[in-house]
Amino acid sequence: MGKITAPCFRERKLDGDRLALLTAYDYPSAKVLDACDVDAILVGDSCAMAVMGRQDTLSMTMDEMLHHVRMVSAATEHALVIADMPFLSYQISVEEAVRNAGRLVAEGGAEAVKLEGPPSIFGDTIRAILDIGIPVMGHLGLTPQSIHQFGGFKVQGKKPEQREQILEAAMGLDELGCFGVVLECVPADLAADVTARLSCPTIGIGAGHACDGQILVMHDILGWGFTRFTKTYVDVKAAMEKAFKDYVHDVRSGAFPAEEHAYK
Repeated sequence: MGKITAPCFRERKLDGDRLALLTAYDYPSAKVLDACDVDAILVGDSCAMAVMGRQDTLSMTMDEMLHHVRMVSAATEHALVIADMPFLSYQISVEEAVRNAGRLVAEGGAEAVKLEGPPSIFGDTIRAILDIGIPVMGHLGLTPQSIHQFGGFKVQGKKPEQREQILEAAMGLDELGCFGVVLECVPADLAADVTARLSCPTIGIGAGHACDGQILVMHDILGWGFTRFTKTYVDVKAAMEKAFKDYVHDVRSGAFPAEEHAYK
């Protein structure tokens, strides 16, 4: 089981191998994922919603992101570690975007960064980050940092003009040199069209079967998922609830700790 790098993504697409990605936000979770042969771990700004209890991703800061990236990178030997660039870390200026991408790599230990939006807006930013040697993954469709513009978490690409914009943007990201493009919450036929036209792999999340790879929020496959495109592989949430209730019962009844749980 060798180390996955950003260039491996294009090679895997050429070989027809599908890519499996998951999110993680802490050392123990990343350690388990890395041992299970996932191709990449995304330290997503979804952390704000998945583990911080916030309503969206917009309040995630660079310092918070660095904190979580450090934990994940410390645990990872095999998978590629990709760090989300949080809101306002790359939108203000190209110079600031390069500085923040560099911090995620130099201070956080990330091996690539992901940012949201089309090359018509962020082309210069992506090119500048690539120029300093940091691989970039693109993200199109439902881009959570733009939910106020979209009017909420809604499927993108249903209208003909939206489809054309997403397709054109994806091709532009590919031409810039992105090693992959996340397609989030777009119709499956649109994702298939995009996938067929790109030399870099598409990574789907709610984008159907035709993408070159898939990514889900780790918590969503463990019983915390509420979206249509999520599959619960094991209900860890229910198992945790049972364990906690059993513990409370045993403490209150005097069954725990028993003699075998005490030092002699």
